[in-house]
This record gives sequence, C-alpha cells and structure tokens, in this order.
Amino acid sequence: MLRPILRNAGIAPSRLWSVLSGWRRYAAERAEFRRLAGEGGMPWGRETPMLTEWNESSGGLGGYFFQDLTVARWIYEANPIRHVDVGSRIDGFIGHLTVFREVEVLDIRPQPLRVPNVCFHRLDLMADLSDEWIGCTDSLSCLHTIEHFGLGRYGDALDPDGHLKGLAQLKRMVKTGGVFYLSTPVGHERVEFNANRVFAPTTVLGWFADGWQIEKSAVVDDVNQLHESAEDVIVRDFRGNLGVGIVAARKMG
Repeated sequence: MLRPILRNAGIAPSRLWSVLSGWRRYAAERAEFRRLAGEGGMPWGRETPMLTEWNESSGGLGGYFFQDLTVARWIYEANPIRHVDVGSRIDGFIGHLTVFREVEVLDIRPQPLRVPNVCFHRLDLMADLSDEWIGCTDSLSCLHTIEHFGLGRYGDALDPDGHLKGLAQLKRMVKTGGVFYLSTPVGHERVEFNANRVFAPTTVLGWFADGWQIEKSAVVDDVNQLHESAEDVIVRDFRGNLGVGIVAARKMG
C-alpha cells in the first residue's frame, strides 16, 4: 500500500533518478546562463527548477485527449438542439464544446467558477431523477465517469451496482431518437477500488443491446492509438489491459 500513498502525496520514486540527474544539468546550465547574462539583462527572480523535461514530448496525448477530441467532433457534426453532460472534465471535453455551443453540465461535485457557455447543475445521478431530467435532451454525454459511480471517490454513496444504476438514469434522460455519448475504461474487467472500474469491451457494447443502436464507436488502445470505425471497433481493435472505449448510441424506443 506504500506506493499508492506516495503517489497520492505527489511522490514518484521512479522519477527520483531523473530528478537527481536533472539537478546536475540544471546547476551547470544555470551557471552558464548567469555567465552569459553578465551584469545586464532581466532581473533574476524566484527560481523554479524544471528537472525532467529535456527529453519529454511536446504534449501528453493520452486517452483523455483523443476521447475529448473525438466526441467533441461527433457532437459538432450532429449539431443537437440541446446538449447535456454528466461528469465529464470541464477543463478538457467541456472546454472543447463551449467553443461552438452551450452545454448543460451535471455533476455531484460543486463548481464555484462560472464558465462561458456552461450552465452548471449539481446533481447526484444515483438518486432518483426529477421529472425535469427525464427525456430532457436529444444529446447526452458522460465521458470517463460511469466507472466511478458507487465507489465513494467523489463523495457518492458506496454501491457495488452504482454504475448500473447510474447507467439506467442516464438512459432515461435521453429522448427517443436522441444520442448518448459514453466512454469508459476498457480491458480485463475489474474493480480498482476506489479509483475506478474497468469494463470488458463486450460489456460496454452489451449495455446498448436492447432499444439502442450504436452509430459510432472508437477505442484508444494501450499505446494511446485511436481506432475509429464500425460498432465492433472496441472489440476488434482492443486486446490490451487498459484503454478507453467510446460509443455514440441512438435511443430507438
């Protein structure tokens, strides 16, 4: 249990060697920079050593990045009348949507800051929905959220079936003919308490077997490659331990 505790505290033992090596380079380059600057130039402010970024890529293009970009594009192309989101990242996916439309965001967590083009509602999707949210929208998204329901991570009640109860509530929110955009971790099915669940790709597809038609799907595999194709893409192009499965399903009746 020590490793997760250290990780939560922001301590990564595997990075220690890189930091120590980086400190030597930092000290040498700092001395050289000061020599080159001499007595002139800008005033010397508070030092903030960056010790590990010399050989890193220009940006971390992981599962969240490709998920957010893909679903935002799908919604842009669909141009729904109303779009409601449950629990997705405001500083990622929702930010993409607000560039071209208004979004209503529901989350169990508070959001004290106002964001342009976002109407925020604090709501627990594991509780009974009020009438105003039943059949309320022709477009609904819930990205990388369903796997957390019932694990208590965000202050929600503990419930081993929380994801199923949340899924049922989400489906009730979509009008007949509307589209539900869902993403979740996929791989060997398991609970990683209290972080998240991981679902088998066939489980995700099975959620939409009755009364729904999957119109788009995509998967981000173990090495952060995006595959986007027909409805079996999640099963066909993913055989790894942990990826992201994404579907756009239309409610038929």
